[in-house]
Amino acid sequence: MLSVTGDFTEYQFVIAGAPSLDREFYGPFLKNPRVGFVVNKTYDLLSLSHAALVTSGTATLETALFKVPQVVCYKANWVSYQIARRIITLKFISLVNLIMDKEVVKELIQDDLNKKNLTSELTKILGGPKRIAQLEAYHELEKKLGGIGASELAAQQIVQSLGEK
Repeated sequence: MLSVTGDFTEYQFVIAGAPSLDREFYGPFLKNPRVGFVVNKTYDLLSLSHAALVTSGTATLETALFKVPQVVCYKANWVSYQIARRIITLKFISLVNLIMDKEVVKELIQDDLNKKNLTSELTKILGGPKRIAQLEAYHELEKKLGGIGASELAAQQIVQSLGEK
């Protein structure tokens, strides 16, 4: 993912480190002085981000809810990927696309995850129709998830339900 930093010199790249990994793990990726690093500040980082390259998982949904256009990047061990591909029959790997049941965010998986494709897709979400389409789809996604305050409403209903029993 960091192979594209030289093509986007007007942007600052920042790695949001996973708290479960030691800082030493990230050492090889931080040799580029244009690449920042934060841990336990992902939401702060997303609130300031213009676009993101995100690995699959809950991070894709969090990024969408922060209204940050993204490209989903995933590359696994070849054998693991081949096994998973034969067992799992999902159309998408990102939560955003799975929930929406359509491609909202581009997924670059395995061999598609290369510098050429990353550069192309990142360029598309930095400005223009692809960026606008993603942001509009994020609003649909938020509605589908229950909108602002959905978690609080669900918690209230659970508490109320428990009180009735």
